[in-house]
Amino acid sequence: MLINSFLTYLRCELNYSAHTVSSYSIDLRQFASFITGGKTDCFDPLQCTPSDIRAWIIDLAEKEAATHISIRRKVSALSSFFRFLMRRGLIRTNPASEVPLAKTPKRLPVFIRPGEMEEIIDYSNAVSQRIGAFTQVRDSLIILMLYTTGIRRAELISLLDADVDLSRGELKVLGKRNKERIIPFGSELAEAINHYRAIRARDTGHTRPETFFIRPNGEPLYPMLVERIVKQALTGHTAASRLSPHTLRHSFASDMLNNGADLTSVQQLLGHESLATTQVYTHITYRELKQNYQLAHPRAQKHQGG
Repeated sequence: MLINSFLTYLRCELNYSAHTVSSYSIDLRQFASFITGGKTDCFDPLQCTPSDIRAWIIDLAEKEAATHISIRRKVSALSSFFRFLMRRGLIRTNPASEVPLAKTPKRLPVFIRPGEMEEIIDYSNAVSQRIGAFTQVRDSLIILMLYTTGIRRAELISLLDADVDLSRGELKVLGKRNKERIIPFGSELAEAINHYRAIRARDTGHTRPETFFIRPNGEPLYPMLVERIVKQALTGHTAASRLSPHTLRHSFASDMLNNGADLTSVQQLLGHESLATTQVYTHITYRELKQNYQLAHPRAQKHQGG
């Protein structure tokens, strides 16, 4: 099946992550099911037309679960698949390229204010010290590491114990498309890491596990567990509309820029391929600056009052 060949190409030649390949697979098989009336084995992508894709988009739009963003992602996956078929010489044109979609309005990333972040970390540390059990110590470190390094959820889960170097104060992180980067860290995180390793060995018996963060049984973490840990730690301590690991990543970036970090340095720390991706955080810092001005400057207040 050509879909399987495309997914193998993404995984083996482009080094896409398992999560990304899985998303492509779901979207393409959903389209195949729609076109064939559920008989995906009969799907022939070489016969697809722009009209087929438009009909699929209309069907998706009529379903409440499909958002404008998700529809754009699905059509993008379909377009990538047809480009793959063109490179193989199986089709001459990409039918998805003839189906224009409305632009999605850009949304600024959600972030947590520094004061709220300090409260979250202090509270998490207090719980960890009071209870002293492995999971509390681990969960407290997860919050601190996500915020002070800006790493992604997947990067945190796959972080190897051997790649956490206390003597150098560095993490070796495997990012998207298997690209490695080095992230420095300070004394606060170093102390927390040292304490976590000691409690991990004491409570689980694992002194040198393969992955740095583990469950009590020695197995690695999984995505929804990290989501729950972060949401529980953030709930009640912030006005942010989204409580997730990625919110902590956004907070890391905006706080770095607000405190004078160079944009290119933040790009390298985050592992962004394009500087344009990092530049969205400059809009956050400008928004903060504008809000602070309007709240604090007497002329701004006078103007707002009429």
